[in-house]
Amino acid sequence: MAELDDLVKEFLVESSENLDRLDQDFVALEKDATARDRLASIFRTIHTIKGTCGFLGLSKLESVTHVGESLLSKLRDGEMTATSDIISGLLAMVDAVREILASIESAGNEGNGDYTKIIANLTRLKDAAQGAVAPAAPAVPAAVAPAAPVAPAEAPTPDEHAGQAELDAPAAIAKAAGGDSGKSSDSPASGSANSAIRVDVGLLDKLMNLVGELVLARNQILQFSATLESATLTGSTQRLNLITTELQEGVMKTRMQPIGNVWSKFPRIVRDLAQLCGKQVRVEMEGRETELDKTIIEAIKDPLTHIIRNSVDHGIETPERRRTAGKKEEGRLYLRAFHEGGQVNIEIIDDGGGVPLDRVKAKAMERGLVSAEQAAKMTEREVLNLLFLPGFSTAEKITNVSGRGVGLDVVKTNIEKIGGTVDLQSKLGEGTTLRIRIPLTLAIIPALVITSGGDRFAIPQVSLLELVRLEPEQARKGVESIRGTPVYRLRGNLLPLVYLNKELRTDSADKKGDGTVNIVVLQADERQFGLVVDEINDTEEIVVKPLGKFFKGLTTFAGATIMGDGRVALILDVMGLAQKSNVVSDNKDRSVHEMESRTKDAGTSRQAMLLFRISDTRRMAIPLSLVARLEEFPRSAIEHSGGQAVMQYRGQIMPLISLSEALADTRLRLASPTQPDMQTGDTIQVIVYTKNDVSIGLVVDRIMDIVEECLNVQRTIVRPGVLGSAVIEKKVTELLDVESVIRTILPQAIEHADAKAA
Repeated sequence: MAELDDLVKEFLVESSENLDRLDQDFVALEKDATARDRLASIFRTIHTIKGTCGFLGLSKLESVTHVGESLLSKLRDGEMTATSDIISGLLAMVDAVREILASIESAGNEGNGDYTKIIANLTRLKDAAQGAVAPAAPAVPAAVAPAAPVAPAEAPTPDEHAGQAELDAPAAIAKAAGGDSGKSSDSPASGSANSAIRVDVGLLDKLMNLVGELVLARNQILQFSATLESATLTGSTQRLNLITTELQEGVMKTRMQPIGNVWSKFPRIVRDLAQLCGKQVRVEMEGRETELDKTIIEAIKDPLTHIIRNSVDHGIETPERRRTAGKKEEGRLYLRAFHEGGQVNIEIIDDGGGVPLDRVKAKAMERGLVSAEQAAKMTEREVLNLLFLPGFSTAEKITNVSGRGVGLDVVKTNIEKIGGTVDLQSKLGEGTTLRIRIPLTLAIIPALVITSGGDRFAIPQVSLLELVRLEPEQARKGVESIRGTPVYRLRGNLLPLVYLNKELRTDSADKKGDGTVNIVVLQADERQFGLVVDEINDTEEIVVKPLGKFFKGLTTFAGATIMGDGRVALILDVMGLAQKSNVVSDNKDRSVHEMESRTKDAGTSRQAMLLFRISDTRRMAIPLSLVARLEEFPRSAIEHSGGQAVMQYRGQIMPLISLSEALADTRLRLASPTQPDMQTGDTIQVIVYTKNDVSIGLVVDRIMDIVEECLNVQRTIVRPGVLGSAVIEKKVTELLDVESVIRTILPQAIEHADAKAA
């Protein structure tokens, strides 16, 4: 009896996996009805389930699968062609089989479901072609047989299948148990089946917890052994370290599953909903191989399904409305998954009509959630956030799909239970993007351990790019301030700096007073920034423990870990830290629609410009990409060589050009000691231009700001050293032709730079 129970369990697991695959196969078959290989595979799956039913005495399940098998046999043998009605009927059969299997698993019987309508519909579809096509030979056509070989038990004709249940049962049972007597021993499928076993998820969870504790113990032993001079102990700890690492990698792999396991159900869901709503929808997926922990997979399954249903029902328009709007009749639903910053990011993007903000506001006012005055002042993001309120829905009528008051609040609640966040962006007429970000959960990850303000913190290595150490003199010269933001020019690129002590408001009394700056270069949301810390310790593998619900609002931290000395260290959330310090905007829209709209504006791309003045009336700008550094020097540092104003700068003699004098009239004149702007004031402001390690200082009256603008350059007035004019920040601004000025005044400097490049 125990063996039979085990057999039933094995049959249920095997059949459930097969049914998930059938959903995908039927949807694909609807697009390509001539796919004989797929038809043969579908037939074998249903035939195996039916044969096992006879052996186990599952009469109701056998009757449902038998009529489906008979219809599939006609499709496989070319007597019929798979139409949309036939696919719908077969999918209904799959749902019925799934329902019966669920009842067997939960109650131990086939349940009280009535499937006579499904059986009658499949019988009607099967008989519809009777007489329309000459009866085909019972054997599989020669064109099909080589491409999709079948087991000997599948050779009988459809009419003979009913009497073959008991005959076929042994082969079906053998297949369900991991082998198939009807297959040769060199079958690829048999090898993969025999090499895999099923393990209870609870056991995996227990193993994962034990390995986590082992890693913590390993770390403590490693730290202890480092303080002792014992060759024997050192060798043993190294061996322990190696074994623990290999064990943890193996256990973690057993818990990881590709998100494609969840996505595999969506084409069927979208297909059914699209037919119900009278729409045409194409599903595209990217990143289906992205792996997540099993617990996360289970937690996001229902929220993702709900979002998919919303996208088809609310988002994508009917073919008629899309055609009127100048779109393709077929809508596009795009799913994307990727790892970023130690987090799993999932995006669901549709090219539908977008969220009507006015309608959302009206519904909110109707329900008394906001007043008319509040609604008028609400930003786009605040309006979209209303959709996450419990019971909020903009559906005009209740249907089987929507309008029942169970909306995005359920999605948000379920995602937040696992410490995730949900973000919604939409553009009317173009579509909607819903982004889910899931932070670190219980896992073992490599991390960089740092110290700041006397406390230790861990930074996930997945966000780490490089480490930079600036000696006191380098820090004094290298760290600049632009628009109040400290920056460091790293290999020609401006790197914004974030001081961890300042962001966490920690006491930095333990910080070394020698002026050394330690920078951890991190990446968040495709942006790089430098995190300034007191000390950089070492890298080690840590066990991530999620924070309690009381600390849920601390977006700066992704979790905690126990260090080798038994003390707790917080794990920094790189994305949260970047948002808190305004390095990355938390409402940044990364949707495909925004990217596409930017592509359309290729002729007016935004460009970073440095604004400055060379007199009270002349406002000028140059591309920030041409600026090596911004400096302020004491006037006493100016020296003269051959009538040219120069200064000692980073080990070389840097010539100075006064732009106010050089551009004073139509002649470009040399900067000389007698120039007015070189004689007034205690300091001078200099824009350093560098080409091939040759630096030239451009002296200006005042450096104003750095802005991003879509430049529309007009060359109405031709002046030496000026490329043209553009409106920047609503003011007419001249654009400096840097190389033209330098070539005219200091041609030898440009020649020297060109020679170094050669």
